[in-house]
Amino acid sequence: MKRHAILLLLLSALHLPASAQQPPQQASNVQPARTSQSQIAHSQDTRLAKEWGLRDDEFARYRELMEGPIGVYSPNLDPLSVLGIEARSDEERRRYAELQVQVEARRVEKLLAYQRAYDDAWQRLNPGMQRVNLPDDKPGAAGRGSGRTAVFVKDGCAACGQLVQRLQSSGAEFDLYMIGSRQDDARIRDWAKRANVDPARVRSGTITLNHDGGRWLSLGLPGDLPAVVREVNGQWQRQP
Repeated sequence: MKRHAILLLLLSALHLPASAQQPPQQASNVQPARTSQSQIAHSQDTRLAKEWGLRDDEFARYRELMEGPIGVYSPNLDPLSVLGIEARSDEERRRYAELQVQVEARRVEKLLAYQRAYDDAWQRLNPGMQRVNLPDDKPGAAGRGSGRTAVFVKDGCAACGQLVQRLQSSGAEFDLYMIGSRQDDARIRDWAKRANVDPARVRSGTITLNHDGGRWLSLGLPGDLPAVVREVNGQWQRQP
């Protein structure tokens, strides 16, 4: 009789709801975990907002805007550009433009400082080794007054290779600057091979291959890459 009663108890336990069979503390752990993740995300956004010179509510609006069309068309656009493009007043637009000028000025200063350090290191460590031609701090300095063109490109840009091909086919002389080359000569040479840049024209100097070294940012010209730039009356202007 006792065995029969024990068996009935075990069978009835199998039909209890899942919530009744679980320890109560497991369910209570879900909400704290979600709260912790939310706090971490908020802390990260606060830090990023500070780095861009933004208030928390401005960075929150940037996050919201990136969920819409601008985030689809330009997923890598920085917060200041997004907020400036979607500005709700002239005052907002001026504020974000000024912040972006300050941020980019600091970035250019760092890039140029690193370029100088790299040049010094190269001279110390590889004094006799030939490297990719790197002219003065401004594009086209070696050919100033000769009508030469500066062309800015980046890796992974199909339009960049197509543009260089058109210029080369036209017989134009130009100085090519690769953004994001990481000061790696092999990276530029590999890109030039994939873009079918004529080695003979590189050897003759009618086409030069150069590290950007912050030059594109220092020009402060609008628009995406590729970019064709030429000096006109002492001012560097983007060409169509």
